[in-house]
Amino acid sequence: MDNNLGIYICSGCDIGKSLNVERLINTAKDSNKPLVCASHEFLCGQEGINLIKNDFSEKKINKVVIAACSMRAKQDVFNFDQFTIHTERVNLREHVIWISPPNDDNTQLLAEDYINMGASRAKKAAFPEPLVQELNKTVLVVGGGVTGLNASVNAAKAGYSVILVEKKPNLGGFPSSKYKKWETKPPFDKNIWIREGLDALINEAEKSDKIKIYKSSKIKSISGAPGKFNVEIEPSEGNSGSEPVKEIAGSIVVATGWKPYEAKKLDNLGYGLTPDILTNVELEELFSELSDNGKSESFELKRKSDGKPVKSVLFVQCAGSRDEDHLPYCSTVCCMSSLKEAALIRKNNPDANVYIIYRDMRTMGEYENFYRKMQDDEGIFMVKGVVSGVSLDKNGNTIGVKVKDTLFGGDIDINTEMVVLATGMVPNSGEIELKDNTVSLNVGNIQSASGASCPPSVPVSTAQVPKSGLLNLSYRQGKEMPDLVYGFPDSNFICFPYESRRTGIYPAGSVRMPLDTVFSVDDAKGAVLKAIQCIEQTSKGRAVHPRSNDTTYPFFDLPRCTQCKRCTEECPFGAIDEDEKGTPQYNPERCRRCGICMGACPVRIISFKNYSPDIIGSMIKSIYVPEDPTDENYRILVFACENDAYPALDILGLNKMRLSSNIRVIPVRCLGSINNVWYADALSKGIDGILLLGCKYGDDYQCHFTKGSELASYRMGNLKETLTRLVLEEERVRQVQLEYSDYMKLPEIVEDFVNKVKSLGPNPYKGF
Repeated sequence: MDNNLGIYICSGCDIGKSLNVERLINTAKDSNKPLVCASHEFLCGQEGINLIKNDFSEKKINKVVIAACSMRAKQDVFNFDQFTIHTERVNLREHVIWISPPNDDNTQLLAEDYINMGASRAKKAAFPEPLVQELNKTVLVVGGGVTGLNASVNAAKAGYSVILVEKKPNLGGFPSSKYKKWETKPPFDKNIWIREGLDALINEAEKSDKIKIYKSSKIKSISGAPGKFNVEIEPSEGNSGSEPVKEIAGSIVVATGWKPYEAKKLDNLGYGLTPDILTNVELEELFSELSDNGKSESFELKRKSDGKPVKSVLFVQCAGSRDEDHLPYCSTVCCMSSLKEAALIRKNNPDANVYIIYRDMRTMGEYENFYRKMQDDEGIFMVKGVVSGVSLDKNGNTIGVKVKDTLFGGDIDINTEMVVLATGMVPNSGEIELKDNTVSLNVGNIQSASGASCPPSVPVSTAQVPKSGLLNLSYRQGKEMPDLVYGFPDSNFICFPYESRRTGIYPAGSVRMPLDTVFSVDDAKGAVLKAIQCIEQTSKGRAVHPRSNDTTYPFFDLPRCTQCKRCTEECPFGAIDEDEKGTPQYNPERCRRCGICMGACPVRIISFKNYSPDIIGSMIKSIYVPEDPTDENYRILVFACENDAYPALDILGLNKMRLSSNIRVIPVRCLGSINNVWYADALSKGIDGILLLGCKYGDDYQCHFTKGSELASYRMGNLKETLTRLVLEEERVRQVQLEYSDYMKLPEIVEDFVNKVKSLGPNPYKGF
């Protein structure tokens, strides 16, 4: 197909009042030789769109540069057929006239550079080839608890077939072992037998003709990719009556729930001293036992040690939670569980006194009214403090509990007949692999605390160990979803709460984060919607989250591959496997189109149709770099992540805040996609400094592609060594972590860097 370029410059939104549009046209014609170069005062209006479309048909334009507003604006208006028309957006409004003085020579040069950069990119870009396929659209749900059942039922209601796998003989999960649940609506005057709603949900799932259920089963292995996951299901332990079966699924919802924190680790709270020191889960089991599995509405709570009626019970909140030595996070449900259990004790043992020792009582939303109701009970005593010691009297009849740091500033001693430890939630996200009772470490699978694959220089002691036993994925980067330091699946909680780092696999419910059953129901719906979106988008050859609808994917020039394995090791999403020789084996359906593999490749064999080392290199080379080293002639190249940094620059423009006209911004998919050759291109061109604006990284990362910003920082370590060898100051390249809301800091960030570069002097390679 011919490369027929058309450049269209909008003069509206004060662009024509701030810039010499005629000069822009002449410069664009001289530099880029377009087939058409025209301006219009209202390019996004119907007349302007018709002007462009007429050139498509009459002059066979198939590559168009729209020099107007931000690429994030008017996307519906400039939405041409991407398979026959390549559209390049050049931001003259937010990134030129709204941040620079009007009718100024430097502002004019800035606009000219951006048009030339956009034209260079358009000329180099090729047309995408969509990977449209007939794929499986079945949703696999792993876990048959409240979350898994709701996910299955809602997927079936949406018209999708479901495979539900539950390791136990019965559906219902953890809640089925509880006696009652707390009321979730005012006036909070009763506790509800949990089987009422649960049995109806189970019945709905079992009767649905769209839901195939495997009980007493587990996942033996999962291979493949979205739309074609190959799933092998085998009997779980104790179930020897069935043979392994194979299924195909389009996407996966992981609803494996949680398990209680190991109470044996809480010997400081007296667990193990007596059967009358038990966990909140064990108390629920005792309730069920005494009530004949819920058949009896009333019962008398008795001590496990001697069967005598209980006259006093003490609850210890945050038992192992919010504790640096155990679980540092809040488990969400413990406070309401203890309040509910306290109400049941008072109902069935009216003469019993109940003590609740808490750090902070966390009852969110409407639950606060339930908390207030419990405060009115004269038999419930709530004490803010920390348990410092638990002991058993000589006769074993009472338990002594010491409480310090109370609200009143003093320490108190409480004697009670039963102690309940409100232990926290631990996600069921797979088990640590053991071999001969030792941890098995695969260096390629090591992850840092932030969830990113560790460079070889990171000590093993700071890394997590691989897990297995849940999904058993056939991925070179591990058998389970990568998780955070606390075991919850790694996802971008700020922007993409359901997405794991395995495309098409969505954790939901308390395996994703501590949740009660009410929130887990909503979580199941959210995860199913994402799973359905993934199926539909993948079948059309489109990416999902965060580059939704992107039809491009990387191409690998394998004959030139050196088998260095950097692309396979640094891909955050497990999209690239490798053969026995180390040659990459790409899985396009798993790909998020971030370009991190492209940035990792030292020999530049990876590229996209519209985003490649050559394309961005051509943009850099099109920048005009004056040789005269005056303050106005310094040139700073800014690589801005399109997810946070570029929008922040847009907001800066919307607020008409001034920014140095020395900078030239190139949006990138992710800082992790920056290939080191671009630094060489820029510095050899005479660019004086390079500023990287990207998302925050670390344990609380905000990178849309998980670890791209972190990898860019790691790679810069090697780059600075190269700069030193070239007798270039390492301060000429800087990376700054930036949130979308940090736009107000941008003028200071940019000005500080520009001044630093000016203090170093002009690039010595300028003019070569």
